[in-house]
Amino acid sequence: MSSKLLAEFFGTFWLVLGGCGSAVLAAGVADVGIGWLGVSFAFGLTVLTMAYTVGPISGGHFNPAVSLGLMIGGRFPAKDLLPYWVAQVVGAIAAAIVLYLIVSGAPGFEGVGGFASNGYGDASPQGYSMMSVLVIEIVMTAFFIFIILGATSDKAPAGFAPIAIGLALTLIHLVSIPVSNTSVNPARSTGVALFADGPALAQLWMFWVAPLIGGAVGALIWKMTSSED
Repeated sequence: MSSKLLAEFFGTFWLVLGGCGSAVLAAGVADVGIGWLGVSFAFGLTVLTMAYTVGPISGGHFNPAVSLGLMIGGRFPAKDLLPYWVAQVVGAIAAAIVLYLIVSGAPGFEGVGGFASNGYGDASPQGYSMMSVLVIEIVMTAFFIFIILGATSDKAPAGFAPIAIGLALTLIHLVSIPVSNTSVNPARSTGVALFADGPALAQLWMFWVAPLIGGAVGALIWKMTSSED
């Protein structure tokens, strides 16, 4: 079990450092910044690379909503849910600490700003309402879990699941960054919210509630449509 938890720690660490790091450090650089498109691919690549690296050890969840969805989908034991959640959140916080140490060394540093945190209302990149954020986070997380369960089923082509999952996360970010800055992952949201300026910590509840609901919905949809049982 310890090796599984370490795998989840490092996988979530990489997701937050690579994904949120790309948003904080590289997205807005004048003339050469990667923008939202680059950030979307960065998040997808973190999951793709770590799914191949430590997926065989822990299953490659890196996300409390994924662990919940896999449990409801019958792919993950309930007794391991809380330890996985702890490892994922601790990994996300550790990555946020590293990212903070990097950002604080910038010339003229005066604070981290939004720090790639998630939000609604004034904290949404394009000012979307709480209802808009709730809907998009539930729907996007549900489809993410649905894709994960399908790509990792016995009937799917072997060895390609990380590619499908990574591209799914990329697409999710392409759609939802303007709305919520894209969570679909409570651990990712928690890590950066602890350091962000603004209302990120006060709004963090949304980015636990909505992804967990979405994870459960996606798993139930898969169970209704799948014939693997």
